[in-house]
Amino acid sequence: MRRAGLGEGGSGSYTASGYSVYEEENEHLQEGLRAKVNALKSLSIDIGTEVKYQNKMLEDMDTDFDSTGGLLGATIGRVKQLSRGSQTKLLCYMLLFCFFVFFVLYWFIKLR
Repeated sequence: MRRAGLGEGGSGSYTASGYSVYEEENEHLQEGLRAKVNALKSLSIDIGTEVKYQNKMLEDMDTDFDSTGGLLGATIGRVKQLSRGSQTKLLCYMLLFCFFVFFVLYWFIKLR
């Protein structure tokens, strides 16, 4: 079998050498692909680790919000109980005191 451009003498050695060039190129491409696959694997493992960490943080935050919501609900219940009773005057004084404190803080910050 004769290929174009091979010449007449030593066609077998040229063909073997051409085959070797293709093999080397394939091995080089395989190495490049292997490196990319390893980088992708490492990246996907890092992403998985980060997702697990973020999920743990979200669960912790959910627990904190639940406990804060329970505490806030109990506090609001006590304030409602205060407003229903005969201590309405005490509640008004408490609100006026809060407004006074906020006004003093605002005035202090403005002068600074």
